[in-house]
Amino acid sequence: MTSINEVEYIEVISGSQRRRRWTAVEKARIVQETLQPGMNVSYIARKYELSASLIFTWRRRMKEGGIQAIQADDEVVAASELKKLKVHIRELERMLGKKTMEVEILGEAVKVGREKKLISRTPLLEMDDFE
Repeated sequence: MTSINEVEYIEVISGSQRRRRWTAVEKARIVQETLQPGMNVSYIARKYELSASLIFTWRRRMKEGGIQAIQADDEVVAASELKKLKVHIRELERMLGKKTMEVEILGEAVKVGREKKLISRTPLLEMDDFE
């Protein structure tokens, strides 16, 4: 029961949009409410007409990565895993650079070989032709 001084808010959802979009600040506030002494997730879920599992997801993401994880609505990756992935990316970039350089060198070699008539333009013979 509300008193005279309390204001009750009612949300009206209109249009064809089926989902409500919660801002990161709203998600964080709802998660903080569930952490208050005497509160439970089911009560807060009913209060905001949410699924309890969604609030548990927000809580987990908040615990793992804070408000950025909730805002992105994405999984959080451990710093050690991120570091490993960055090392792997650098290695792949290094290999790609090396292969690119090899292709350029081979292209130049083919060009020089053709100019000096060391390489013909006819396709190479199969290994079976030599036997």
